[in-house]
Amino acid sequence: MSAELIRIRLEPLGVEFEAEPGSKLVSALSTHGVEFPCGASGLCGGCSVRVIDGWLPATKVDRELLSEDELDEGWRLACQAVPQGSLVLECRQWQMDVLSDVSSLPASARSGLGIAIDLGTTTLAAQLFDLATGDALDISSGLNPQTAFGSDVMSRIRAALTGADLTTPIRRALGEMAAQLAQGREAELVEVLIVGNTAMHHLFSGCPVDALAAAPFESPCLGPQVFHPAELGWQLPASCTIRFAPCLGGFVGSDILAGILATGMNQSEELVALVDLGTNGEIAIGNRERIVCASTAAGPAFEAGAIRMGMRAATGAIAHVALANGALECRVIGGGQPRGLCGSGLVDAVAAGLKLGAILPSGRIADGSKQFPIAEPVVLYQADVRELQLAKGAIAAGFNILLRRLGTQANALKAIYLAGAFGNYLKIDSGLRIGLLDAPPELIYAAGNTALRGAKMLLAGGEPSLPPVEHFSLAADPGFQQEFGFCMGFPTQQHAAEE
Repeated sequence: MSAELIRIRLEPLGVEFEAEPGSKLVSALSTHGVEFPCGASGLCGGCSVRVIDGWLPATKVDRELLSEDELDEGWRLACQAVPQGSLVLECRQWQMDVLSDVSSLPASARSGLGIAIDLGTTTLAAQLFDLATGDALDISSGLNPQTAFGSDVMSRIRAALTGADLTTPIRRALGEMAAQLAQGREAELVEVLIVGNTAMHHLFSGCPVDALAAAPFESPCLGPQVFHPAELGWQLPASCTIRFAPCLGGFVGSDILAGILATGMNQSEELVALVDLGTNGEIAIGNRERIVCASTAAGPAFEAGAIRMGMRAATGAIAHVALANGALECRVIGGGQPRGLCGSGLVDAVAAGLKLGAILPSGRIADGSKQFPIAEPVVLYQADVRELQLAKGAIAAGFNILLRRLGTQANALKAIYLAGAFGNYLKIDSGLRIGLLDAPPELIYAAGNTALRGAKMLLAGGEPSLPPVEHFSLAADPGFQQEFGFCMGFPTQQHAAEE
C-alpha cells in the first residue's frame, strides 16, 4: 500500500478501500452503501457512521445534529468525515438487496448478447442475456453513486444546476458493470439498453435538467439517446450500441415504458394499471387501445426519506409490523437490534396504529404525545405520519384522476401491478388500510422489477407496439389539489373493513 494512502474499513460488510489523508470520504462511502439523504450538505444527520477504531474528531456540524451520547459513542456524520489516519467505521446504513429479474425471454430474431440495465435512483441492476435464446446468463447489481448528491431526484437536479457533475460517476459505474458482465465475450455484445426515470435519463445522457426543476416539467430531451462506447469511455467493442430508452413525458420515464411491456398492458384487452411507488410516483393505466400516464411528487416517504428514524431496506431496518394479541410484532432485516424503519415497515406501522386506534383517521397520534413507539429504540413521530399522508395522498389522487380520464373505476381493472422494491415488499392489506389505493385486494399484485424485465423485452423485440400514450400533468389539473386534500386522510375502520 502506498505510504500516502490510509486504509478505511467498513463493518459489518468487511469492505476496505484506500483514501487520501485529509480528503472527504463522501464519494467512496456512497459507493459502499452509505446514503446521503440531503446531498452531503450536513442538514439531516442521516449519514451517521460510528468510529470503531481510529480517530475522527467531531466537527461543528456533528455537534449540532448529534446528541452528546451519540458523540461519546463515536458517531459522526459521514458527509463531514475527513480522516487523517486509518479508520474502522460501523455503518448505520448497511447492505441491502437489489431487486432483480431472473426470468428468461422467448427466443427472438436477434443474435448475439445484450445487456439490459435498470438505472434506479438508489440501486442499479444489469443483466446479460442471449438475444437469440432469451436465456439469462449473468447479473450484476450495485448502488447508484449519485446518492452522494442526495437520496431523491430533486436533490440531484438541484446539485446539477449548481454545477455538480452527476453524469461522469453514473456513466463510470454502469460502464464497469457492463464490462464485467461481458468479460471474455465482448465480441458477441450487440447492444446495451438502459431504462430509468426521467431524471436518471437526463443525468446519464448529459441533457440539461433545468426543465425538470419547475412546473410544468416538460423537457425537450425526452427521446431515446444513443451512444458509442468511446463516447462514454466504456471498454466495449466499437460495434456495440448503448441506448437509453425514451421517456413517456414529464417525470414518467422509460422505466414505466418498460413496465408497460413487462405487464402486457399494451396487449391487454382489459384495463391494467401499473404504479411505481417512489419519490416521484409514476402511474400508467390502459390497454391495447389507449394508455394514460402521469407522475406525482409523492416525496421520499415510501423509501423512508424524511422519516425521523427512517432508513432504506437494509440490515437493521424494520421491514414489517404486525399485530399479535394487541401488541406490535416487528421483523427486522438481518435480525438483531432494530435501527429504523424502511418504507414497508413505515406503512405497516401506521396501518397497525390505525387498527389499534393509536392513530386517528386524521393522522393525529391519539394520545397527544406525538410519538408512537414501534420497537425499542424505534419510534414513529407525528411528523412521520404526516409525511406518509402526503406521499399516499399524492399517489391516490393521481390514480383516481387517471381513472376519471378513462371514465372508469378501480374495480373495473383487470389488475393493478405495484412495481419496484417498495411495491414488492409492501403488504397489500397495509396499503389498503392507509388508503394508498382504494381497490379490491384481489386485483393488486407485486410485479417485481418490471423495469429490468421490460428492458430485456425492448432489447430482444426492438421497437414495441404501443397504442396512443397520453401524458397528463397533474400539476396543471384543476382538480388535483382538491382530490389530493381528500386523499390525505386515512380510511375509517368501517371503510377499511369493507375493503
